[in-house]
Amino acid sequence: MQLRSRSGALAARDGVVLSFFIHRDHKEVAPAIWRALETFLQAIPPKTLNWYVSEEGDMDSLDKTGWEVIRKKMLERIWGLAWSVELSESPSGAGGYQFEYYGKKLDAPVGLYGGDPATAVSFTFPTEYLLEHGPDHLRALAFKLAWELPFSFGYASFAIVAPHGYWGAGDWDLLDTLRERYLGLDLDHVSNTSAVIGTHARSASWLTFLGQPLLGQLGGIEGMRQALPFPEVVLLPLDSQRLLISLSEWPEAIDLQQGGIPPQYRALALKLEPFLYEERAGLPPRYEYTWLRRLCR
Repeated sequence: MQLRSRSGALAARDGVVLSFFIHRDHKEVAPAIWRALETFLQAIPPKTLNWYVSEEGDMDSLDKTGWEVIRKKMLERIWGLAWSVELSESPSGAGGYQFEYYGKKLDAPVGLYGGDPATAVSFTFPTEYLLEHGPDHLRALAFKLAWELPFSFGYASFAIVAPHGYWGAGDWDLLDTLRERYLGLDLDHVSNTSAVIGTHARSASWLTFLGQPLLGQLGGIEGMRQALPFPEVVLLPLDSQRLLISLSEWPEAIDLQQGGIPPQYRALALKLEPFLYEERAGLPPRYEYTWLRRLCR
């Protein structure tokens, strides 16, 4: 599936997004993010991430010089109020493999980020990666990436993949059709989400990661076990403070023309609903504040 802009350029495509939101300052988590990036690079085909966004906002070739720029930005530049690293397979930014990192300084002036911020990192894969390697491989990789991170919330889901939410530059009629039919298809815009999510949740997904304080507010690991008594659900603790919930063997597109919302997805969505943040996700006003609650029907 592809979404194209009015000019015919590729704006977004189908894939799997894996995102984590961390209520910590950049300087505290940057080394862990760097290790997670190294793990991601080892898991995807060589020389897949070929482009990065420079300080001037241009797409530059990701050669040895580019990698050194990124390393210094992440690991050596501890001053400032915000850090961003955006790596892509394609110079258009709409490739299947992407890495995005948005570091924050949580005691920055109120309103600087537009809400309640969190440091965030996102890894995306084309759907072909999932089909080639299978869900067990991707679940294990997600667990390995999460192991490095003191996340408060994270998730992996089928998604319309585009950097900066540029799926909004595509065909809105097609986007409406996909959005209304496939409730498991995430509209990924991690930079916007990181400005407002704080320690809140983003709704239920194929893989849902719960850390502190959210996991404690939900009753801990045992509380989640009692809330999700479904044979398809697997709970995988990373430690006593962090939990991975796998809702199904494969990620669910949740095609409403083929059936309803799987009960375990709805149960987790309802459990998380009191802890959701408010976000328009770049959608038109008629969708305002409804997107994150789509599985609570």
